[in-house]
Amino acid sequence: MRKLLAIMLIGLCCFSCGKATDNIPSVPVNFSAPINDPRLAPLTSGGGVVFINGYGVAGLIIYRTGSGQYVAYDRCSSYQPEKKCAVTLDASGFSVTDPCSGSKFSLADGTPVKAPATKSLRAYSVSVYNFQIFVSN
Repeated sequence: MRKLLAIMLIGLCCFSCGKATDNIPSVPVNFSAPINDPRLAPLTSGGGVVFINGYGVAGLIIYRTGSGQYVAYDRCSSYQPEKKCAVTLDASGFSVTDPCSGSKFSLADGTPVKAPATKSLRAYSVSVYNFQIFVSN
C-alpha cells in the first residue's frame, strides 16, 4: 500500500510540473486621444493601423476593421511572452509578425494564423465618445 501511494505521489508531482503561466502579463492600460490626433491619422479608413508606445507590455496596436470598428491589442507576442517581443506590421497590413518566433497574428481578431503561437494577442477594450478614442482593460 505504501509503495502504491509513493508511486502515485511521484507521478502526481511529475505531471503537475510545468510553467505556471504563459500568458501576456496583465498591466493597467488607459490610453485616450482625440480621434483627429496626427498619430491616429491612419485610422481614418478601414484597414488603418497604428502603434502606440508606452502602454501595455510592449505597446499598443490599434486597428480599424473594414466595417469601421476599432480593435486594440498588446504588441507583446503571445508566444513566449516573457521575451516581450513586440510584433511588427506585415506588408499586407492585415497581420503582424513576432520577429522572435515567426508567429503571425490576424489584426481582425488577434488570433494566431501561423505557428508556433497558439494563443491570441491580448485584446483591450476600445470606445469612441465625443471624438475621443479610449483604450483600456
